[in-house]
Amino acid sequence: MSVDKNLKQSENIFLAPGEGRPYAMGRISAVFKADERETAGKYSISEWWLEPNTQGPGAHSHDEDDIFYVIEGTMSFLLGDKWMDAAKGSFVLAAGGTTHDFQNRSSSRAGVLNISVPGNFEGHMPSIVEWFAKYPPQDAIA
Repeated sequence: MSVDKNLKQSENIFLAPGEGRPYAMGRISAVFKADERETAGKYSISEWWLEPNTQGPGAHSHDEDDIFYVIEGTMSFLLGDKWMDAAKGSFVLAAGGTTHDFQNRSSSRAGVLNISVPGNFEGHMPSIVEWFAKYPPQDAIA
C-alpha cells in the first residue's frame, strides 16, 4: 500500500448521526466517516449496515487488520473457520491474513463500525459497489 506523501496531518471532523459519504449496495450500505484524506492515510472509519437476513461481502482475507464494533443489532462473524454471533457492543478483530466475513442472520437491521488500518479503504468502494450491483446480497445462511 502506498500512502500519499502529501498527507501530513489528520483533520478535525464532526459528523452528526447518519452523515458521511454513503455507498448503497442493495441490502447493504456503508457510510464513510473518515478515510485516507482526513486521517493522513493512517486509518479508515466506516459504518456498515445490513438489512435483516442478509449475507455480507463473502469470506475473504487481506494483509490489513479489520476491526469491527457492533453498534446495532446482532451481526454474525466468520473468523477463520468459525462463525460467532456478536451482539450490540461486541468487538471483533480480524487479524491481517485471517479469512473473515460478516452477515446479519437476525430479523432486525444490524450495523457495525469498521476501522481499517491503513486508511485507503474508501478508494476500493466504487469497485465494491459495482460488484454488489452484479451480485446482489443474498439471504444469510444460518
